[in-house]
Amino acid sequence: MRQTGNHFANARGRGLRRALCYNSGMTFMQATYELQEALTREQLRALGEFANTYGLQRFRLDEKTNRLNFEYDASRLKESVVEHVLRQANIPVLRRVDAI
Repeated sequence: MRQTGNHFANARGRGLRRALCYNSGMTFMQATYELQEALTREQLRALGEFANTYGLQRFRLDEKTNRLNFEYDASRLKESVVEHVLRQANIPVLRRVDAI
């Protein structure tokens, strides 16, 4: 089967449109949780795996206030799922709080 230059250009254009569409549909949300206690090294490692597995954009741990802040794609994850999986990863979440 012969491929023409136009065919490849059209395929690249469709891929680009698809990529732009995916990014434009993302809705970033933030959630902040108060922790029951400071995280151990194992819990920090689990937190990193959690972020990689579930596609969280970023997280910040404030050791002074003992709070964990997440930025996530709300079109892929619900806040209740984020909290549930944090608890399954043995992250000692006490409650959700307003971000400072």
